[in-house]
Amino acid sequence: MNKIKIRDRIFEKFLGEEEILRKVREIARKIEDENRGKDIIFLSILNGAYVFTADLLRNINLNVKVSFMKMSSYSGDKSTGEIRRLIGLNEDLRNLTVIVLEDIIDTGLTLEGVIDDIKARGATDIKVAALLLKPDAYKGSRRIDYLGFEIPSDFVIGYGLDWDGFGRNLRSVYRIVK
Repeated sequence: MNKIKIRDRIFEKFLGEEEILRKVREIARKIEDENRGKDIIFLSILNGAYVFTADLLRNINLNVKVSFMKMSSYSGDKSTGEIRRLIGLNEDLRNLTVIVLEDIIDTGLTLEGVIDDIKARGATDIKVAALLLKPDAYKGSRRIDYLGFEIPSDFVIGYGLDWDGFGRNLRSVYRIVK
């Protein structure tokens, strides 16, 4: 399917499933190479990153812990500029390397809030893995350690990303056309 309709919007395929999975495997190899022998916890940011997290974990050959945190800065297809913590982190992060897993980073506001929380909990090292980055929208100064794709500032869905709750189950990433 090259074009799909979700509710009242039309989307076209932007990144195919095989291209995404190939990039996830590359990210997994880089994480393994750079973090062997460390105590690692993956912190997956819900809801969107759950698909990326699952595929990444299936490709990681390290002993890792996994936890989840739910943050939100979106309403519909727009960032509100305000971060809301919906589900908090309950893990002890002292002496751990934390790798934050994000589906997409646009302004970076959510990421900054998550990193501030992790720092306050005493993590030894904090790294970030994201499938997608919108460099034109990114206002943060944090380097993304493990990045899949840089994309334009178009609204995208699929592979965990949604439009008003729909489209997360799509295997490819689609961008809005109207």
